[in-house]
Amino acid sequence: MSQVAHTVIGRLQDFFTKALQKAFPDAPAEVEITQGTFTPYQYNSAMKLSKPLKMNPRQIAEQIIAAAGEDAAIEKLEVAGPGFINITLKSTFLENELMEMLKKPNFGIEASKKQKVVIDFSSPNTAKEMHVGHLRSTIIGDTLARLFEFLGDDVLRLNHVGDWGTSFGMLIAYIKKEVPQGIQNVTLTDLVAYYKAAKQLFDADESFKKAAQLEVVALQGGDKATLDLWKAICQISRTAYQEIYDLLDIRLNERGESFYNPLLQDVVADLEKRGLVEVSEGAKVIYLDGFQNREGERLPLMIQKSDGGYNYDTTDMAAIRHRVDVEKAERIIIVTDAGQATHFQMVFQAAIKAKYVDPAKVRLDHVPFGVVLGADGKKFRTRSGETEKLIDLINAAVIKAEAIVKERNPDWAEEEQKQVAKALGINAIKYSDLVCHRISDYMFSYDKMLRFEGNTAAFVMYSYVRIQSIIRKVGVGIPDAKIALVHPAEVALGLQLVQFAETVDSMAEDLLPNRLTEYLYKLAETFNHFFRDCRVEGSAEQNSRLQLIEATRRVLGTGMQLLGLTTVERM
Repeated sequence: MSQVAHTVIGRLQDFFTKALQKAFPDAPAEVEITQGTFTPYQYNSAMKLSKPLKMNPRQIAEQIIAAAGEDAAIEKLEVAGPGFINITLKSTFLENELMEMLKKPNFGIEASKKQKVVIDFSSPNTAKEMHVGHLRSTIIGDTLARLFEFLGDDVLRLNHVGDWGTSFGMLIAYIKKEVPQGIQNVTLTDLVAYYKAAKQLFDADESFKKAAQLEVVALQGGDKATLDLWKAICQISRTAYQEIYDLLDIRLNERGESFYNPLLQDVVADLEKRGLVEVSEGAKVIYLDGFQNREGERLPLMIQKSDGGYNYDTTDMAAIRHRVDVEKAERIIIVTDAGQATHFQMVFQAAIKAKYVDPAKVRLDHVPFGVVLGADGKKFRTRSGETEKLIDLINAAVIKAEAIVKERNPDWAEEEQKQVAKALGINAIKYSDLVCHRISDYMFSYDKMLRFEGNTAAFVMYSYVRIQSIIRKVGVGIPDAKIALVHPAEVALGLQLVQFAETVDSMAEDLLPNRLTEYLYKLAETFNHFFRDCRVEGSAEQNSRLQLIEATRRVLGTGMQLLGLTTVERM
């Protein structure tokens, strides 16, 4: 189902649905319209209809055209190849669409039905540094949140931080033993060092192991001293993470594992009451159809360990139940690495089986992504072999961008150089991540991401800046003039702008941000071809062309904003 209320593809689907019904009343309703290779759009379904109708696909296509009649959008319909129908649009239709886009907020793009969307992303572990592995979840999740906010949905951005469990017992026991002065002036880096030392002690010293386990019990029991120390650890971590979120312009509502802890016992009891739970070696588990390990044995979703403790499976079941019952979510999107795909498939199936989720009313999406690789093709790490801290990676990109900006613009004031470099460096990190199909691993390269050529943030940013420059140079503002698309480069640019709604629609459906990066790159390229072939300043078409490039500026700027990119006045 389309997420966006009105698109050109949607209009053409309606047109061809009626034509098909008229030509072949008993035919299956096969109406597939795509953006075409040689014409703006093409109808692809004649081949699929060949078997049920027992006809040659070209004959089917010809009869559909004969039954189609006129439409204000369509200039020409032609049968091509084995039975495609090429669709050429009228320039007057594109002109009217562009004028409507310029008049309306968000170009008239909105969700076909407003919904409550909960997006769970970023999710670092408290008392650990955010590293390059958190980059993808944070950037992808933010882009999806921006997309649904743009469509007018009610979006709840959740940061499901890891702030509960055995590791905190170790850390709290270590701090009480080795840092008696307290942690008022401690940094997150200090906490990471404490945790490493605590882990070594836990593995080597039985008395410390016992003390750590007692601290877990004290934490779960609400002991004030233990709870106060835990809160201080969480706040130190939160402050460090917020520095990164501020740099990346990310908004999140923290709701960690600890939030769901009071709900876990009831979730287990409820699942037992529903007859879904079995006991396996003392643990309470749910078995689901279709999930087996390599040996062919049933794979359990463990909701309570044999020692009575809870785990990720329990917490995620409680989270889904809460998001549906309390938050009234109609779509739940969870953004994590691909390694957790099976876990979330099982959790989603169990939630449906437990009737926490009605699939007819609530859509569940796990958004998996690949890993970030270094130049050696292995997981991205520092030269010392450590996982790269995210803050260091961001700062390095900004420093490298600053060198490029200074070289290109040595006469700029230092403050402007730094401002543009920060935008370029952070935009480059985000764009180089989002430009990849999210399922794929990708190789991290500062040199590649900061290039001004190709499908990069710099190229898109520069195209936006160029439009601003043209408008300033003409110096008459944007006239209230009708857009006329006459030159082929004008028509191509007009068509590309009108297709923005379709890009937003497909991205809302399949949750692939590279749909939007590909669109913006193509739009920037199409604009640059227009700029090469069509004079704006002083031409007879100046007013129309100013309106056209103003539409381009707005769409480019909006697309960049949806990706979380910053625009600048000049580069």
